[in-house]
Amino acid sequence: MQVDPRGQRFSAALTTVVLIAVLVTGSWVVLAVQAVVFAVGAVLGLRHAPYGLIYKALVRPRIGPPRELEAEAPPRFAQGVGLAFALVGVAGYALGLEWLGAGATALALGAAFLNAAFGFCLGCEMYLLIRRVFPSKRSNREVPA
Repeated sequence: MQVDPRGQRFSAALTTVVLIAVLVTGSWVVLAVQAVVFAVGAVLGLRHAPYGLIYKALVRPRIGPPRELEAEAPPRFAQGVGLAFALVGVAGYALGLEWLGAGATALALGAAFLNAAFGFCLGCEMYLLIRRVFPSKRSNREVPA
């Protein structure tokens, strides 16, 4: 499966806004909603991810098709990493450990901002590094040389 990298940046921008709202409000409920967004992308795939559906319906028709596509696996893995940080953040806020909730949210925010502003997907890079260190016996079609 191939995805439009511009959609990933759009999703990261929306995620950045949501995570800033979480840090400002300290709302574990808003962070839990973001965790669900991450979970859908990680488990069901990016074509089902809520922010990707918004991009597909509202943005892509206005900017046209992408010049290039990228493998879905790295950004899907990144959604899983975001989910892990969001779940730690939700637990922190829900248990009254504000430092844990804010810290996990801030780390997820940093990664989302890097992707939104600079197109650098930290989770994608983690995926590629893991695949190089621990190559699978399956085809490496999705891992660029």
